[in-house]
Amino acid sequence: MADRYENQPPEKLQGKYQAMVVCCILGIGSLVSWNSMLTIADYYYKVFPDYHPSRVLTLVYQPFALGTILILAYHESKINTRKRNLIGYILFTISTFLLIVLDLATKGRGGIGPYIGLCAVVASFGLADATVQGGMIGDLSLMCPELVQSFMGGLAVSGALTSALRLITKAAFEKTNDGPRKGAMMFLAISTCIELLCVFLYAYVFPKLPIVKYYRRKAASEGSKTVSADLAAAGIQNQSDLSDDDSKNQRLSNKELLIQNIDYAVNLFLIYVCTLSIFPGFLYENTGQHGLGDWYALVLVAMYNCWDLVGRYTPLVKWLKIENRKLITIAVLSRYLLIPAFYFTAKYGDQGWMIMLISVLGLTNGHLTVCIMTIAPKGYKGPEQNALGNLLVIFLLGGIFAGVALDWLWLIGKKNAF
Repeated sequence: MADRYENQPPEKLQGKYQAMVVCCILGIGSLVSWNSMLTIADYYYKVFPDYHPSRVLTLVYQPFALGTILILAYHESKINTRKRNLIGYILFTISTFLLIVLDLATKGRGGIGPYIGLCAVVASFGLADATVQGGMIGDLSLMCPELVQSFMGGLAVSGALTSALRLITKAAFEKTNDGPRKGAMMFLAISTCIELLCVFLYAYVFPKLPIVKYYRRKAASEGSKTVSADLAAAGIQNQSDLSDDDSKNQRLSNKELLIQNIDYAVNLFLIYVCTLSIFPGFLYENTGQHGLGDWYALVLVAMYNCWDLVGRYTPLVKWLKIENRKLITIAVLSRYLLIPAFYFTAKYGDQGWMIMLISVLGLTNGHLTVCIMTIAPKGYKGPEQNALGNLLVIFLLGGIFAGVALDWLWLIGKKNAF
């Protein structure tokens, strides 16, 4: 069956803006469950006051995410991307719903038993995150940069959305009995619905968009084996026109791709080491007491998420997008000046300065991440772009894991820290 979009240039294909919207929603779904966990951390601090929830849960989450993405990236060229992403979104849906079941079963009581159950569900979030993020970014890397940017923007939208909802639910339920718990349950219910929506969109809508079919056929013609199930889902069964010439299907190995893009990979790692060494643990436990009281940490998290969202769309402005590799490295390293700035602001500054710093942290995190993710895959064939997307996610998650571990250093010298 001939595809009428096969020989058209991508900019003339129908469905580009629909694909961008779908990618944004899929991005929201790949992080909304975890962002909900972080945003309702104030509730978990009341239920489990002695267990450092924001720090421990993040530390539980990351090893599972990093271990999973390492395995999947190694076998990336043989994995059915469609099944991988669907399994990830379904796992997100089930795990988020289990959080509601766990809370209802324990009636919101604390203790070591419910906390272990909570950690087990969070570990499944790590598995789902690596499955979806590596799969989606790898898949979108072989398409146009706008789709990658939309997906990365969706990750930040999920944070901004959950922060806004948390502020609303805290205000609505603050004076009611069991208010924080009601707000948390509402959060998790909304997250479950969003995950179900993502399963539907990825299974039935995304593969049938013309621009998606175009790029997947192009990738298949370049030797990619990961898109065959997606092409079948789009109704493209006859692939006799795809090249069988081994010389055309040859691709760079993962090692060669990594060597050529080592600066991008290390910069992604350093971006998230810096960010996660501050966010969210430092914001919940090291910023002291201020006039905003219980609202202070929530406001800081909301400001980070909002500016992270802004930063992921600023590269759309051409003169703001950083494409020079040396400039990206300089910008990434300069962010580390924020760490002493946060320390001295928490010790001597007021909340206005802290809000400004967290805004800069979010803005630079989003901007630099999108610059790297959209620039790195350019110039490679489809299978190589997919592999490179997976490799970059390894370093991204590795940076998050290292940042979360280093975040514990803020507790040194703090009374009753452990």
